Amino acid sequence: MTPMFAAQVALDFTALGLRPEVFTLPSVEVAGMVLGPFSLRWYSLAYIGGILLGWALLRRMVREPYAPMSIPQVDDFITWATLGIIAGGRLGYVLFYNLHQYLAHPLDIFKLWDGGMSFHGGALGMAAAVVLYARANKLEWLRIIDYVACVAPIGQGLGRLANFINGELWGRPTGAAWGIIFPGAGPLPRHPSQLYEAAGEGLLLLIVLSLLFWRTDARTRPGLLVGVATAGFGLVRFGIEFFREPDAQLGYLALHLTMGQLLCLPMVVVGLVLIATSAGRQRVQPA
Repeated sequence: MTPMFAAQVALDFTALGLRPEVFTLPSVEVAGMVLGPFSLRWYSLAYIGGILLGWALLRRMVREPYAPMSIPQVDDFITWATLGIIAGGRLGYVLFYNLHQYLAHPLDIFKLWDGGMSFHGGALGMAAAVVLYARANKLEWLRIIDYVACVAPIGQGLGRLANFINGELWGRPTGAAWGIIFPGAGPLPRHPSQLYEAAGEGLLLLIVLSLLFWRTDARTRPGLLVGVATAGFGLVRFGIEFFREPDAQLGYLALHLTMGQLLCLPMVVVGLVLIATSAGRQRVQPA
């Protein structure tokens, strides 16, 4: 171990007693076939919890004045949103992070249980779901996506907590007192960057967007909330990537940046444009 890291005794991740599975049911035999074992993983629970909590909060938000949709429409939209998140997240991971592998084995794209989801892809999938649903129901897509952006950090935060429980997507080596030795990451203590992301991309953005929604007139300026969410996520994630280990199959790319950082740059630009243009956009009038 190098002198930089030798002075501290880091926490061994295995000492936390965390497991990827919430619970596991044993195999059963049905008509001569063995089925199982069946497991519920924390990562799956994070997706389910993020969608359900986001749904509940969205239903509460549309009870306020200026809402772009009704509660029944929110209930209908959740199916579209779920499909958009899953399809976009998976395709984003395939295209942005592991295209060569899936070109060689295209059927592996459908093996969602093996992991591999991209937030950037999930965000694009959600945006596509919003636009398609709005057009199908003659609603204003930009106003809907403002509301959706306010609840999206819930799922992002829960997902990063699940990454930590799984002991995956760890950070770069560190000499900080809170460094953790992750299984499969070598002997050096590393930044628990999953927790940084849960706090920044999840809790911090949720607080900022909630304050804007509930304490200001931001929801009457279409594009403002989603602009803050998009630029905010891009800036937070770009900074945290300096503490996160790059994806092994990609490493560092142009300007010694990671793929995550390169994908964040257009998010920041788009978010700032939405914020700037929202100032001159017509204010929403009460129904």
